[in-house]
Amino acid sequence: MDHKSKYFDKIRINKGRKKDSLPNKGICQWNGCESNGTHKAPLGRDREGQYLMFCINHVREYNKSYNYFSGLDDDAIAKFQKDSLTGNRPTWTMGVNRKDGMASPEDETGSVNRIKSSARMRAKMARAGVTHSSPRQRKLKTLEKKAIDSLDLPHTATEEQIRARYKELVKLLHPDANGGDRSSEDKLRKIIQSYKYLRQAGFC
Repeated sequence: MDHKSKYFDKIRINKGRKKDSLPNKGICQWNGCESNGTHKAPLGRDREGQYLMFCINHVREYNKSYNYFSGLDDDAIAKFQKDSLTGNRPTWTMGVNRKDGMASPEDETGSVNRIKSSARMRAKMARAGVTHSSPRQRKLKTLEKKAIDSLDLPHTATEEQIRARYKELVKLLHPDANGGDRSSEDKLRKIIQSYKYLRQAGFC
């Protein structure tokens, strides 16, 4: 350590206090005890931050019989232990979020309902003859680009184009369509994997 450093002057060493210099906390709160109450003992659940003051002997007695869960049934204790794993904070299912911006741990069906309503809206638009003339606006990720490229499609391909191209390539490359020739089996496997990936990503 550099003793001439500008930071060294700012270090303060706490030499500690002698036991005699501890402030008197008052009389021990144990019934009939006249000793100094120098040790804190928690009051219990729902009274966090509140303490009784006991002498050393009585704080030991108190700690032997102290039970934080006193008065709770087994279900309440199990719930407390489960909640304590996350610091007693609420948790949310992944991908669940309310439209008003307020998420709820109980709202596990929210994302499913949104998917269903989105599908219903697309079906209504299709029945009304409304089509999306503009190409997909979302920026493609690397794996998505590779999957579309493997189907020999432009990056702006629609759901229908992806499905139609997949069916066409499967029929073309399947060994049954080639008299049992398995030379294109690897390419067929790649096409199937790409289509599965695009379907999971919501492209078709």
